Amino acid sequence: MDDLPLRRLTQWKKTVHRSLDRLGDEVVEVFKTHIQKRQTRLGKIAEAWLELVPDPLQEFTHLGGFARGTLTVIVEGSANLYLLKQAMLAGLEDQLLLACRGQGLRKINLRLGKTPD
Repeated sequence: MDDLPLRRLTQWKKTVHRSLDRLGDEVVEVFKTHIQKRQTRLGKIAEAWLELVPDPLQEFTHLGGFARGTLTVIVEGSANLYLLKQAMLAGLEDQLLLACRGQGLRKINLRLGKTPD
């Protein structure tokens, strides 16, 4: 009878090792089906963006997303948004669309917002 509290404590402290399926295989599958495809597409668009957009404007922009052929670009500051729109109208948009035709880029939306640090 004196053993009862001690047995209860040891029972609570025991580590139970359960047999679990490997999570790594499922993570690799999710990566291959969802992330890798998107990364290759957006990666090539990002390379073209870095190559064609002037350096002073790159500092205040980041690629927000790419869905259904539309690239969303977040621009920090209304003055920078105006300058980037002027550059797009002067032919930068056509150059980007031509360079990224293979990735399915059809349209570029510029949005005012805060770029992450």
